[in-house]
Amino acid sequence: MDERFIVLIEKDADGTYIAYNQNGDGYALIGRGETVAEAKEDFANSMSEVAESEKERKGSVAEILTTEPEYRFSLPSLFEYYSMLNVSAFARFVGINETLMRQYKKGDTYISDKQLSRIENALHKLGKEFSDLRLV
Repeated sequence: MDERFIVLIEKDADGTYIAYNQNGDGYALIGRGETVAEAKEDFANSMSEVAESEKERKGSVAEILTTEPEYRFSLPSLFEYYSMLNVSAFARFVGINETLMRQYKKGDTYISDKQLSRIENALHKLGKEFSDLRLV
């Protein structure tokens, strides 16, 4: 499997989006933008600049700098970006208490890996259902 950056996307306090890597020892890259797409593009630009610098200095580039990153959202940023998702309705879909889901959305409470996986699986299920949907 290719080594790749795991990049977290969050909405910053100023309303912009920030993308930063959570792995890749020796690399601390950041992308910023008014939109998620701009933050991803800026992160990719940061990767390119570091790769170019490495090539000039070392004559080679680390694989992690040439592989498409894996982008991830924090749960609060996911609900912020995809504001069309009704938190209460989604909580019912997942089978999680609505109040608890609203706390997760605000970032007010700890969310376990198990609970996060449950939410992610529900998002994938919902995406598959939408993908398979046909209108008449």
